[in-house]
Amino acid sequence: MNAMYATDEYGRPIIIVREQQKKTRKSGLEAQKSHILAAKAVTNIVKTSLGPRGLDKILISPDGDITITNDGATILDQMEVTHQVAKLLVQLSKSQDDEIGDGTTGVVVLAGALLEQAEQLLDRGIHPIRIADGFEKACQVAVKTLEENSDVIEFGPGNITNLLKTAKTCLGSKIVSKCHDQFANIAVDAVLAVANLETGDVNFELIKVDGKVGGSLTDTVLVRGVVVDKDMSHPQMPSEIHDVKMAILTCPFEPPKPKTKHKLDITSVEEYQKLQAYETDKFKEMIQQVKDAGANLVICQWGFDDEANHLLLQNNLPAVRWVGGPELELIAIATNGRIVPRFEDLSPEKLGHAGLVREISFGTTRDKMLVIEDCANTRAVTIFVRGGNKMIIDEAKRSLHDAMCVVRNMVRDKRVVYGGGAAEISCSLAVAREADQISSIEQYAMRAFAAALDAVPLTLAENSGLSPIDALADVKSEQVRTQNSRLGIDCMHKGSNDMREQHVFDPLISKRQQFLLATQLVKMILKIDDVITHYGDE
Repeated sequence: MNAMYATDEYGRPIIIVREQQKKTRKSGLEAQKSHILAAKAVTNIVKTSLGPRGLDKILISPDGDITITNDGATILDQMEVTHQVAKLLVQLSKSQDDEIGDGTTGVVVLAGALLEQAEQLLDRGIHPIRIADGFEKACQVAVKTLEENSDVIEFGPGNITNLLKTAKTCLGSKIVSKCHDQFANIAVDAVLAVANLETGDVNFELIKVDGKVGGSLTDTVLVRGVVVDKDMSHPQMPSEIHDVKMAILTCPFEPPKPKTKHKLDITSVEEYQKLQAYETDKFKEMIQQVKDAGANLVICQWGFDDEANHLLLQNNLPAVRWVGGPELELIAIATNGRIVPRFEDLSPEKLGHAGLVREISFGTTRDKMLVIEDCANTRAVTIFVRGGNKMIIDEAKRSLHDAMCVVRNMVRDKRVVYGGGAAEISCSLAVAREADQISSIEQYAMRAFAAALDAVPLTLAENSGLSPIDALADVKSEQVRTQNSRLGIDCMHKGSNDMREQHVFDPLISKRQQFLLATQLVKMILKIDDVITHYGDE
């Protein structure tokens, strides 16, 4: 049959589905097996990057750019994924990254393990809907267990020890782990600088992360202000200005031009001199308007020519040109200034205020950057990353982002669970116990969910060079015997399985989100039983 028809009230045929040669179709168990196979392939790629001993991936773009990272979201984002369900796993990782910022590898490993267990249940003839229902029940039990096993950790501006421990847990698996004490301190200080501890709000817009090749990772610093990759427009302008009142402009230092197309013919020296005098008068007028407003520094989004630059120098008005839009906005926020689109609109109340603006240079190079410190809005900060090459700096930025997200999550919710697979093992045991109390067929799906949770500690043990099954069996039996939910895999071979002693903390909301997102995605995939791929008309 080439097409499926229905008829209207007049007996005229309506084509519902046209079966064409350039269309492929998979349905039922075949489609579900295809989905699970694709998901397992993606999971196996990122699985080896999980944990403090996880391996890195090298990603080479079509342009030849190299990225080396073990951040799950970055790996999946830069992979060329074409399969539909594999793309869903990429989006799953991105969702975890956008919402939480950490746990991007773990959530993919868990989703892959759930789908692997679902495949075995499908082979036993259990309907996908019953599997999805069982997974949903098991997820509720797991989340409840997480909350029961969580501990509240106290912190404040004068007591940041627990926040540092949590940030170090996050940074332990990154390239920057050799100086993770320093990076943890920077991440905590940056978040606390912009956080409102009463409401739990953290405005990441006030944190800028900038980098410059040169030096080493240990040269990375937190600047209480804004760092701009620009310098003064004239080398003779002062490199340090105190008590700054800055005019933030989006209008260029140039004579006004008509909006329509125009042409100006100059046929004599006198006309040229008139034009030159007109331009000079306009420049002087603009500079005077800036000085009348009380500004002693100009930050301009656009450039200006040598004549304008010379006049600015003569009038003792330092200027910075070609400052990008996002940086301009950050400067305005940090200095409590207003971005002014026209010189006529300048007024003293629209100026930004800062205690100090200075140029910094780097070693023997002539590179310079501008640092704006002691801003009116003291909450704005910049993390200035140094490194031997661009690849190291990019990975350091990603690591800092993850660490800051973890600290932000702690500000939002002070509860933590314990890492090293401890949380997953305790939830696995709880789900398996609950499955024994259920008489319906969902008990098989719940046991499968418990087995999938074991995939995380198994992977951690494997990546750490341990015997996975032996390590998991030992920790599981010890958790049951001692009723201690803090026991996990000793990935760093420190001689203790108690994750509280090893200071391995995970924010509760991060782990909870992993469970919920992975379960939702797997339920969605299980309910897809028909894939119709259309390759175009004949």
